[in-house]
Amino acid sequence: MLVTNRFVVDEDVAPTFTERAHAALAALAARPGYLRGELLRALDDPRHWCLLTEWESVGTYRRALGGFDVKVHATPLLAESLDEPSAYETLADAAPGGPVTVNASDRAADPLR
Repeated sequence: MLVTNRFVVDEDVAPTFTERAHAALAALAARPGYLRGELLRALDDPRHWCLLTEWESVGTYRRALGGFDVKVHATPLLAESLDEPSAYETLADAAPGGPVTVNASDRAADPLR
């Protein structure tokens, strides 16, 4: 499961935002079920940032949000992200040079699979 939280950050507060994002990423990385994470900034517009995390499942992500350090360091930052869908399930993937693997959806009777 992939979680993308996008932010628009004024350049004058970018250093403070970066410190807070590093703390949020560290808190999330310490939780069970965390697979990887990245803090990204748009090349075309440096005001646009993304905190990307990958999780074993939706359950591990939701449980991670209940951790004390996550509530202290990540939740306040995540609350500032753009109000848009942020959690995505993987329906297909491919390794470099490999075939496309189709994955079952966690959604009941998903016609888009």
